[in-house]
Amino acid sequence: MINRGFWLFFLIVVSTPLRAQQQPYNVLFLLVDDLRPTIGAYGDKFASTPRMDDFAKNAFVFERAYSNQAVCVASRYNLLLGARSTSTGLYDFGRAFRDHYPKAVTMPEFYKNNGYITAAIGKVFHVGHNTYNDEQSWTLPHVYDLVIEYADKTKIGQTREEALFANVPWAEANKLAKGAAWECLDVDDQTYADGRVAQSAVERLAQLRKENQPFFLAVGFARPHLPFAVPKKYWDRYMESQIPMPKVQTNPQNALPFANKRDGEIVQYQQIPTAAEADPFPDSLTRKLIHGYYAGVSYVDEQIGKVLQQLKETGLDKNTIVVLWGDHGYLLGEMGMWTKHVNHELANRIPLMLHIPGLAGQRHTAALVETVDIFPTLTELCGLPAIMGEQPIDGKSLVPFLYNNEKKTKDYVYHCFPRDGKLGRAIRDERYRLIAWQPLDASAPAQYELYDYANGLVEQANIWTATHPAFIKLKGYLDREPYPAPSRQESKQKEQ
Repeated sequence: MINRGFWLFFLIVVSTPLRAQQQPYNVLFLLVDDLRPTIGAYGDKFASTPRMDDFAKNAFVFERAYSNQAVCVASRYNLLLGARSTSTGLYDFGRAFRDHYPKAVTMPEFYKNNGYITAAIGKVFHVGHNTYNDEQSWTLPHVYDLVIEYADKTKIGQTREEALFANVPWAEANKLAKGAAWECLDVDDQTYADGRVAQSAVERLAQLRKENQPFFLAVGFARPHLPFAVPKKYWDRYMESQIPMPKVQTNPQNALPFANKRDGEIVQYQQIPTAAEADPFPDSLTRKLIHGYYAGVSYVDEQIGKVLQQLKETGLDKNTIVVLWGDHGYLLGEMGMWTKHVNHELANRIPLMLHIPGLAGQRHTAALVETVDIFPTLTELCGLPAIMGEQPIDGKSLVPFLYNNEKKTKDYVYHCFPRDGKLGRAIRDERYRLIAWQPLDASAPAQYELYDYANGLVEQANIWTATHPAFIKLKGYLDREPYPAPSRQESKQKEQ
């Protein structure tokens, strides 16, 4: 709980610089791909994450933060535009947002327009699957690195997923062989992209320290995204026999069939059977995949630590807001499902930690937050003007909650995912989630799922009835939201 003594300290030490500080705040934004809250600071006792745990000691730790769509391209548009997918119609890969919103102003571009140096290292915008970086967001050239790679020198040629992330057309990429789902080799951190990204960020911070200008630096890490290819020393932090296994590996009772997931991303890799071959996976494979995921989390934890250490050693920490954000959640065999691309809790619940200069002590909060809230929150913290851009701004600044001890941020969060020709729109409050499934053209009536999380975060049964009080309440919230925008057309493939 956040006590009154802390708030008095916070109001004096932190809010005063916001209003009267001589130097604008810098922003260091740490983005992590596919990271669910497998972090010690979030209560995961199995996770070895000492660097993120240390960061959390002087940060707001949002325990009830959610993505607006559980896929990386859309979730990053949600973050960088401050707009939900249901407002923009940007639900899928291959849709360049500037084709549809040419005058949109992204988060880094907004900082750039207000006198900041803006720079990106690693995965910030999604690059791949006919989706590209937004060059006009950055003052400095984007330092790109790989999402899919292997250290195994015996591997010949490009794999299917490597090609897709290199923007090779789908039809051509799908002719290529699958790559391994994991790799465990005794190599150093910089053998893989995240080690190189951390080193580039360390060097960039040293350069920015010399500039007489505030900065917005986005640093994007690829792991624990598949493949689970990380140095052996991170695998060695865990004993495979002690891996926490999913307790339930079957679909929720009464769930709508199309709302659940099998196959998809996970079967794009070697060693992985289809659901027709094995559902659920054998325990040995499940353990190996979960082991690889945790190894990836520990690897990226160490890289984050290097960046934060450099921030401190340069003295920039005294005037830099730091955000740590996972783009969406992740399923590790719960209900027999893997990765993301569904509206279930674990696919959408994300880690979000925020440090503001002057903040001392760890502050956990169960207040509801969604990704689109980050853009307006940061700009208000930095004393910047209201966001002006062509895109809708759906987020709500958290500053009144952070500074004035308001009890709630909002009554619910709102996210979506399209499956089987239908869009599932989800309303999540403190206890329940309602999902309304309907074609975007409303050519068929909505079908509903209602889940109760009083007894855990894994969906057990769809309890929807037309008279359930939670359904009536959450449908009222859903009906207040604008009807979702139609899906935008795919953009033209750029020449490689």
